[in-house]
Amino acid sequence: MKNNLHQTAEKLVEDGKGILAADESTATITKRFSQINLESTPENRRSYREMLFRTKNAMESYISGVILYDETIRQNCQSGEKMTDLLVATDTLIGIKVDTGAKSLSLFEGEVITEGLDGLRERLYEYKQIGASFAKWRAVISITDKTPTDYAIHTNADALARYASLCQENGLVPIVEPETLMDGDKSKHTIDRCYEVTSKTLDIVFAKLIDAKVDLKGIILKPNMVIAGINALDQATEIEVAEQTLKCLEEHMPDSVPGVCFLSGGQNDVDATKHLSIMNKMKETDIKLSFSYGRALQQSALITWGGKDENMLEAQQAFEHRAQMNSLAAKGEWSENLEK
Repeated sequence: MKNNLHQTAEKLVEDGKGILAADESTATITKRFSQINLESTPENRRSYREMLFRTKNAMESYISGVILYDETIRQNCQSGEKMTDLLVATDTLIGIKVDTGAKSLSLFEGEVITEGLDGLRERLYEYKQIGASFAKWRAVISITDKTPTDYAIHTNADALARYASLCQENGLVPIVEPETLMDGDKSKHTIDRCYEVTSKTLDIVFAKLIDAKVDLKGIILKPNMVIAGINALDQATEIEVAEQTLKCLEEHMPDSVPGVCFLSGGQNDVDATKHLSIMNKMKETDIKLSFSYGRALQQSALITWGGKDENMLEAQQAFEHRAQMNSLAAKGEWSENLEK
């Protein structure tokens, strides 16, 4: 089983490929659909995601795996075939979001704990039977003048470790996602503060993973980039973001981890691509740095589609373009003029 985990993890960070995060909860995709004045029905959600998965060249050439929501992994296409069969046809690995969301952390104002451990062993077994080969769990860390507390980091890291061990027990590669949010305090959420919090969080998460006997060669890390908060008064340069993120990973991530697939957080499409490409140009080790983007891969396609069948081809072209740009970024080959 260990070899299978290693092979799956390595395939997820195959050269020039990354992960499409299409695991938006019903509440989140309802917000996204509101941008195009589209009702969030099971049929509309299916149509939208099917459109992405049927973008054949993007899926075959640039996407290694897709993270699905529970509804999607069980859905059929309009034609009657299983949604998962579309992914199998393009040799795309099937992933599944298994946490049930972040809830308030009792007695710790402004902090959250990710839930979903109850019954997780049985759910993972079922997802494996359906065809999943990897899973995802997101922990959320916030930066303010009082947070994060050590307790919040440790509690979330404990949950990540329990999730990861259950995944590997069931033959699934766990994507470990400790996200330091970008929406911190204007004056407190500097790039230096983000570096400090991200470093500490990674140290604690990896200590817990090792304690839980998780095989680090059979995981993928999905971290935030080290970046100033979206509302920060003092914004860092692109080079600073790349330098600080690389330094953080080199000093606080064990070498045995096969790869990193960054989350985009609150970055816009092009910034998420640009930062990834700069890092891949600057790196001095063979660390695999790729993407696991949701909004940063989908937003232009969603707006172009607008819920209308007649816009589907143009929307697929928009999705393929963003996938290609991020594929180039994962190889350090992206440049601004390619966006025009």
